[in-house]
Amino acid sequence: MSRISTHATSTLLAVAALAAGGSAQAQTPDPFYQYTGSTPLADIAPGTVLKTRTISYYVVGIKTRIQATQVVYRSTNAMLEPAANVTTIFSPDCTSSCPNKNKVLSYQSFYDSLNPEDGPSRAFAGGKRIPDLLPAVETLLFGSYRKKGYTVVISDTQGQKAAFAAGPEYGYNTLDAIRAAFNLPQAGLDRNAKVAMLGYSGGAIATEWAAELAPTYAPDLNGNLIGAAFGGVLVSPEHNLTYVEGAPIWGGVMPMAVIGVSRSYNIDIQKYLTPRGLEVYNRMQKASIAYVLGQYSRVTWKDLVKPEFQDRTKIPEYVEAVNKVIMGTGGTPTIPLQIGQGTGGTMELTKTSPLWGKGDGVMLAGDVRTLARQYCDQGVKVQHKEYGTSHFVTMISWLPWATAWIDDRFAGKPAPENCASIAPGNPLTPLVYTP
Repeated sequence: MSRISTHATSTLLAVAALAAGGSAQAQTPDPFYQYTGSTPLADIAPGTVLKTRTISYYVVGIKTRIQATQVVYRSTNAMLEPAANVTTIFSPDCTSSCPNKNKVLSYQSFYDSLNPEDGPSRAFAGGKRIPDLLPAVETLLFGSYRKKGYTVVISDTQGQKAAFAAGPEYGYNTLDAIRAAFNLPQAGLDRNAKVAMLGYSGGAIATEWAAELAPTYAPDLNGNLIGAAFGGVLVSPEHNLTYVEGAPIWGGVMPMAVIGVSRSYNIDIQKYLTPRGLEVYNRMQKASIAYVLGQYSRVTWKDLVKPEFQDRTKIPEYVEAVNKVIMGTGGTPTIPLQIGQGTGGTMELTKTSPLWGKGDGVMLAGDVRTLARQYCDQGVKVQHKEYGTSHFVTMISWLPWATAWIDDRFAGKPAPENCASIAPGNPLTPLVYTP
């Protein structure tokens, strides 16, 4: 293991140990987040601004001079029902000339959690808990665009029920947050303003799904989109469950994803669980990734479910839901894509999958290649790159590559593609229910 990967793993384990010493503290719900209007949400167009407030921007609980607008807006959940969600919009700090105001960066956070209180909007408004550290770290990712006077939009992509791993809901929330920015008078955006999307890991879920859903869900917005860059990509959650279960660091993502997808699609997963499964289920109900990393290395699907459901294809609700969250099943992007993915998962102690091959410790590279090739075949300009590093380390290399690509999109340069050189990957065939 290299020195940099050893350092990354040690840091990760330290964070996990810190989290294990605490717990997901109960928070008093902020009434701002709730829609209490008399008009039913079903009668309100997606992306409509429902209410706003101005906040001082906090980094790790420290107040800054920067101000932002938080917006409650109408969106859609995984069940295609109307829902209210929240986004934070950073407008340029300028009084007369704002040359980059109509360049919009939609940045999707990797705040992965089963607790709605862990959304980035809470951290930006003054959160001081361990999960609030993650959005603070992400300031390094989107901060340069804010400083250059871009309009930056950051939504709580998982919604107000924390729909962890339910990709379509991430996409709806992302697209409607951008619509809300256009509908916000204070933002002052021109209707032809250009929008690029950026996200890593959990943020990649939101970015990719927004790109593939935009042509059908938000055709009014699709023409404003100029590109999407994402890395560390969860393409097929079903594949990832077998890859990460029992892994020393990432093993807890498996039950997190099962709980998140079940919650999003109204599945009563508890009836399939063993006593140990119910224990994990109850413990994780409001768990952030910060309280999961390194804590569930001995938890496997076999531990969680009753013997008659060891084969997941025998759970019809699960099969239906997990097929809905395979990337590439919601539509085809009409914008160029840049996709980065690590292959050095053994650096973060996750074994190479005998079924699905190499990954970065939590995401599978073969799945990402297949998705990229699928979009290439559908005429999308795709630039794809693999790194021989793990999930956390790859982000360090991916970020400057992604931001340079986004800068070129705003500059109007032709989008590069390397479709002919992308190697074959894993089949992304849906699960089939077997009674």
